[in-house]
Amino acid sequence: MRALLEVENLKKYYPIFGGLFKKKIADVKAVDGINLTIFKGECFGLVGESGCGKTTFGKTVIRLLEPTAGHIYFDVPPGVRERIKELELDGSHTALKELEKLRKEYDLATYKGKKLRRLRRRMQIVYQDPTTSLNPRMLVKDIVGEPLKVHKLAKGREITERVLEILQRVGLSEKHLYRYPHEFSGGQRQRIAIARALITHPEFLILDEPTSAVDVSVRSQLLDLFMSLQKEYSLTYLFISHDLSVVECISNRVGVMYLGKIVELASTRELFNNPLHPYTKALISAIPIPDPNVKREKILLSGDVPSPVNPPPGCRFHPRCWKAKDICRVKEPPLVKMKENHFVACHFPES
Repeated sequence: MRALLEVENLKKYYPIFGGLFKKKIADVKAVDGINLTIFKGECFGLVGESGCGKTTFGKTVIRLLEPTAGHIYFDVPPGVRERIKELELDGSHTALKELEKLRKEYDLATYKGKKLRRLRRRMQIVYQDPTTSLNPRMLVKDIVGEPLKVHKLAKGREITERVLEILQRVGLSEKHLYRYPHEFSGGQRQRIAIARALITHPEFLILDEPTSAVDVSVRSQLLDLFMSLQKEYSLTYLFISHDLSVVECISNRVGVMYLGKIVELASTRELFNNPLHPYTKALISAIPIPDPNVKREKILLSGDVPSPVNPPPGCRFHPRCWKAKDICRVKEPPLVKMKENHFVACHFPES
């Protein structure tokens, strides 16, 4: 499979200022050194507790937030990507000059101005709460059609025609064109947000907990819609959620995030059937089972999630882990391959 998005050592820190002269005294390490590849046409699920950095990662990847460090490569030709890796290993003066030139051309983290704006139409996001992401003073036809005006993809009557076409595709109709967001239910508002994201025909779509603000029946409809849209428009998804049952339903691969880092990465079936990281195991044990006769041992984690301002040394999960040993408190475990397409960052992975 061809890589659509590759992230190298991505970091996003929020500075904390204090004291009389408002000097920087610390950083909130929301995303702290993530390496990740998302392949074209797949749905990649990103899960973890609230506050672990999932949304920050998604926004940084599409440059809604400025990265503190790291590289973001989007739809780079395979030959070019291999050349960048060769130059990174070379390290000579000539190689570094060529590397800098290639990064300016292909690394999203260096994009600014018009170059970044041109890329926006290819990468879109659907936010968690459509109540806050939709302008309450604009009609639906203007909300959905605005990206076409911004990117100069259509004008006049053509905008209305394209808006109506995409609205009908997400389950709305012509009568909804001249209404305001407050006149719709939560599920309908989310469909409007989806239509707005799809109107520019993007290749990459970030779905930031898109089903958490609606009830269960609407959630099922939206998941069906996402899967059918993915096939129809050849979309690639980054699906962010804390609901593992939803992620299991829609994702091809899943990454588990804890305190700004990826701690486990595997195909969906492999991760849910054979979790290797203690944190992943604890998350999966908390998924409700609809059959009252089936019992699952729940793993209760002690303590709270440490502060991202001052994360613990070594493995960040060790203060809450029942398997922690001395090495876990000192040395941070790297994300290593345990088996085919299954990676885990743990000194003592579960068997």
